[in-house]
Amino acid sequence: MPEKKVRLNILGLSYSQTQSGAYALILGEESGKRRLPVVIGANEAQSIAIQLEGMKPLRPLTHDLFTSMAIAFHIDLIEVNIIKLLDGIFYSELVCKRKNTKIKIDSRTSDAIALAIRFKSPIYVTESIMRKAGILIDENTGKLQTQDSNYDEDEEDDTSNLTSEELKDLMNKAIADENYEKASFYRDEIKKKDENKE
Repeated sequence: MPEKKVRLNILGLSYSQTQSGAYALILGEESGKRRLPVVIGANEAQSIAIQLEGMKPLRPLTHDLFTSMAIAFHIDLIEVNIIKLLDGIFYSELVCKRKNTKIKIDSRTSDAIALAIRFKSPIYVTESIMRKAGILIDENTGKLQTQDSNYDEDEEDDTSNLTSEELKDLMNKAIADENYEKASFYRDEIKKKDENKE
């Protein structure tokens, strides 16, 4: 039996605080409050942002060229699926259709999403990945929550006695471990402490 899929919408794009030169693409589940942050490169972020803003570059970007070629050969992008999360990296596939033939093509998630926007195709993630990497922002406190079993709300209480330097060490360790959700949590805690000093 195939695993349940969660449909995602693009909520925003921002400069990554945890990786230099990278951007965080925030995807949100269509019928819920969970968010899925995906770290992407600058070129892919630019390609996504240009399309989201409805801008048209003078010369076609790589994703525009791919889209034009696909349309010219009557290939449609039916959907994008985020199918695997391994060592902090998301893996995706393009589900394409030409006449009556469906083809699945391996893709980087950033490229897959850039194409999904151009084809107006739905984006999905498996429920297991959403449970593992999805985050929740508490609307009342603004605090980050996750559903991962190795991370819980008690961890937030543990940071109250830590200095900004200790939090930075924890954040850097989380980045080294490619645990970007935890790194984001520590970054937000550092920011709060710094704001309280002012």
